[in-house]
Amino acid sequence: MSSLRMTSDLRRQLILGAAKRCFARHGYNGTTTKSVAAAAAISEALLFKHFPSKAALYAEILSDECEADPALTELLEREPSTATLVEVIRGMVQHFLHIADGPDQEEAQRLRLMATSHLDDGEFARLLYAKIETLIGAIFVASLERAIASGDARPCSGEPLNLFWFAHHTVMTAALTRLPATPCLVYGKAEDLERGLCEFLLRGIGLNDAAIASHLGRNQAADAGKAAIAESA
Repeated sequence: MSSLRMTSDLRRQLILGAAKRCFARHGYNGTTTKSVAAAAAISEALLFKHFPSKAALYAEILSDECEADPALTELLEREPSTATLVEVIRGMVQHFLHIADGPDQEEAQRLRLMATSHLDDGEFARLLYAKIETLIGAIFVASLERAIASGDARPCSGEPLNLFWFAHHTVMTAALTRLPATPCLVYGKAEDLERGLCEFLLRGIGLNDAAIASHLGRNQAADAGKAAIAESA
């Protein structure tokens, strides 16, 4: 049983390695499951035993990249707290807002894929949301609970994880407005937008002004441009 499991794991890694090369060379739209199977020297039917679709394969690659990000690893290893909650939101805002500013067009393409998926069958978006929840959901909820217990945030009346998604969707939409060469909406200075979004989201998830002032002001300048959360959607 152990030998069979190892063989399966190795084959899965072989497929992922071939898929990364194909996506890097041809992009998402130019890559097919048939081309990935050929690059991995396996049949397309065998590929489908490990990954049911191209979207599932791509989402798995993005998840692996997130898990390998040292900034995200450091964040996930922190003790749940108000400070950790603020860093989760700050990292999310920085990641999304710098997609349009950075030279990495692959990140911008991923954001476009996410938007397109919502208008299509939603498969890619559902898969990526599931990956993000697995990675970040627990630390967000635990940190929010600690913030409430310490008096830094008001109790939430609904599902705590929904507050994470409200924040995620807000900043993702803000990032979409900045993707065209001529932005759809001009918010003003980038640093003002980053700070304003962080404050807006933290108030929205229940933090009081004293907690925001205490934690958001720390290392703001040093952290500018550093993406603590690299799940890009």
